[in-house]
Order: sequence, then C-alpha cells, then structure tokens
Amino acid sequence: MRSSELKNLSTEELLQKEQDLRKELFKLDYQRRMGRVEKPHLFRQFKKDIARIKTFLHERKSLKNEESIDARRKI
Repeated sequence: MRSSELKNLSTEELLQKEQDLRKELFKLDYQRRMGRVEKPHLFRQFKKDIARIKTFLHERKSLKNEESIDARRKI
C-alpha cells in the first residue's frame, strides 16, 4: 500500500488496517511453517506496510501532543 493512500485514512481506519495486516502476516507465517508459502514476497510487503502505518500513527500522536502543549502555553 502506498503511503499517500495511508495518509488519507483516519486513525481508526489505520488501526483496522494494521490489525488486518497482522492477521495476514500470521497466516503467511503459518503457511511457511507448514512448508507451502505461495507468495513469500508478501512477508516483506506486509511488514513494511505495518511500519508505515505505525509511523503515521506516531506522527499524528506527536502532532496532537504538540497542539495540546501549545494550547496550554497560551493560557
């Protein structure tokens, strides 16, 4: 998934997307343990997508904290 697509999603949608990717990664890992992975390239792709999502969530959290600090300074 492209980062521009992720940027447009809401926080709830990002959390849901991360959960879905983790489930898919778990299924792939199970297939690998059984010895029959059809698309091994998806391991890397899912891990990178999860990292992108976590980055966006962290950025949003940081911005929210900065805004609350700025609001307190004005008072």
